[in-house]
Amino acid sequence: MTASRAAALRALHVPGKPVVLPNVWDAASARTVVAAGFPAVATASAAVAPALGFEDHEAAPAAEMFAAVARIVRAVDVPVTADLERGYGLPPAELAERLAETGAVGCNLEDSDPRTGAMVEADEQAEFLSAFRRAAPHVVINARTDTLLRGNPATEEERRDLLSEAVARGRTYAEAGADCIYALSLQALSAETVRELVKGIGAPVNIAYGPGSPLSLADLAAAGVARVTFGPGLFMAVQKHLADLAEEIAAGRDPYAGLKLW
Repeated sequence: MTASRAAALRALHVPGKPVVLPNVWDAASARTVVAAGFPAVATASAAVAPALGFEDHEAAPAAEMFAAVARIVRAVDVPVTADLERGYGLPPAELAERLAETGAVGCNLEDSDPRTGAMVEADEQAEFLSAFRRAAPHVVINARTDTLLRGNPATEEERRDLLSEAVARGRTYAEAGADCIYALSLQALSAETVRELVKGIGAPVNIAYGPGSPLSLADLAAAGVARVTFGPGLFMAVQKHLADLAEEIAAGRDPYAGLKLW
């Protein structure tokens, strides 16, 4: 069952026809996403952690994060991929074992050190990914590189330098066994930049869709992206809606006005 679900998840990563994964944080949100017709579920650590009462960046105990993933897996009948951040300081073999215990068949692994905020050397991260791959041969690895988070290029030369590093890391991680490369950026990426990432990396590429993105899902597909995720965006939107409802109640107004709940 696990191997077949992993294969099904891997098969969804098609350049030019991306798998779209609205990120979830608990069993209820996972069921909502599946009910909308999505073929797989992805967690976001920056949503799961605050839902559990912790900050992101591995501030939550690993046991609680794995338990949250396990609850999500039990709640849905589709493949689940879990955001494992930098691996919670666990050796690759133990990390693979803990992931397997949850029933998830995919994971994100990033190249920023949560203790320092600095990026891990590319070779060191590649060794980590390679060891994890050996311990988890079926798991779909989405290797995240934070290169594009590390600067706000003021010139075209600086932009190209960052892009070149992101491509180089992506290629290195793919060679180490990653199935997909997640080039995370909080800045809006142009279609040209996305195409350069896809072409340069030469492996399936994951791009995050954020508020105000200048590129539509169709644009990302046309650029050759294989996976689109939303990070903590949906969780933040839900929290904003809850805050708005709470303000309505505090003001003595009906929070259900215009809503049909059942």
